[in-house]
Amino acid sequence: MKSPLYSVFSRRFRKGLLGSVLVLLAPAVLAQLKCNEDDSPAAQSRDAALGFASTDPRSQLVDLVSQAMERSRTIGVATLLAQAARDDWDEARAARLPLVQAQLSTSAAGQQARGLTQNQGQAQASVNLSMPLWDAGRVTQTAAWRAQLAEAARQGLISGEQQLGAQVVSFALDRGRLLLQAQVYRQYTKRMACLVDALEAVVKADKGRSSELTQAQKSQMTAELSMEQTISGLRSVELRLKRLVGDPLPPSASYAAIMNQLPELQMLQQAALQSPEMMQLEASSRAQERYAAVVATQGKPQVSLGMGANANGASTGSRAGEWSAGVTVTVPIYAPGLDASKLAAQRRADASKLQLQETLDVRNYQLQELHLNAGAALDRSRRIVEILRNSERLRSATMVQWQQMGRRSLFDVMGAESDYYSLRVAHISTLFEAQQAILNMWSLGPGVIAALR
Repeated sequence: MKSPLYSVFSRRFRKGLLGSVLVLLAPAVLAQLKCNEDDSPAAQSRDAALGFASTDPRSQLVDLVSQAMERSRTIGVATLLAQAARDDWDEARAARLPLVQAQLSTSAAGQQARGLTQNQGQAQASVNLSMPLWDAGRVTQTAAWRAQLAEAARQGLISGEQQLGAQVVSFALDRGRLLLQAQVYRQYTKRMACLVDALEAVVKADKGRSSELTQAQKSQMTAELSMEQTISGLRSVELRLKRLVGDPLPPSASYAAIMNQLPELQMLQQAALQSPEMMQLEASSRAQERYAAVVATQGKPQVSLGMGANANGASTGSRAGEWSAGVTVTVPIYAPGLDASKLAAQRRADASKLQLQETLDVRNYQLQELHLNAGAALDRSRRIVEILRNSERLRSATMVQWQQMGRRSLFDVMGAESDYYSLRVAHISTLFEAQQAILNMWSLGPGVIAALR
């Protein structure tokens, strides 16, 4: 049986030992409280707002696309080519109109014989008119061929604008993703720094826990490395975006609410038929058909009207003039290689039709695949959100239990922290994956600019 004196001494010893431990662990507890404050919703909202503009994300994307259109030399080249193709069409249409030509020439001549010199000047003027009367439709088919080429060039310009817009939006979305991930890694780094500060205070009292400090320092360095890698990728994406829209870049808006709704597949497939790229292929196919018709008219007779008038005058005062008018009929009799030319043109027209159908089939399958991938990415994003809520609760509980005199090990805390921040990064990546798939679907269908506006 223990004596009363022993009981009193034991109680005093335990109280003194507990007080000493609490005094030694006080800096650690305060550091943990600071870590909890850094992870509070208010602190996270401050971090989330850092680096993002409060402007409307759709308006900012439209502005970026407009700036890229104005700066792009590729769009300028396509614009000039489209204008040149239309000028060619105007020239082909004018071939059925009368062609009037005027010619004026002057000459001087001199003669010397037996000391006598004689000089004489002469002037001649002529006017000629020519006009096709009947050409088996050659002028009409040539104009139709040029018209389809002009339409193909115009649709190529629109397609180039859509591709440039999709590229700008893709870079902007990627920039927003990397900014969010950099913020997550910065919060993870701050959290690990707090734990390292707490463990440094603990190790001063208990050298046996130095391995825990080493583990926390390793996690902190890993988080810093991930943040630096993300920032490096961010700089690369911003450089690509600057090449398109110019420097400086505006602060990125929050694009989480952009292109996160899955569009209807049937609507996209119908819109793909009217997409600029498909319209360009259709115009090119019709142009090949018209060109085959032009080649076919080369073996048919042609009737043209010709008129002319000439006037001559000399310095001696003599005058002369003449005029002529008639109809010319040209009948091809033997043209080697004409049949081969017709066959080659027709085969090119048939090949263009097959290419058009193949492109449409490929586009439909691409839309189906992108629609499937986007739906799967959105579903994963929703699932990650649910897991993230559980991970947040586990993380908080693990930290509280570790603070309460070591009910959980540091390795449990590290695992919970790593799992939580990894899920946040995964959620951002999955959402960006869905946005990219939806962006590609819109670019294959009605176009990215229509989706933004």
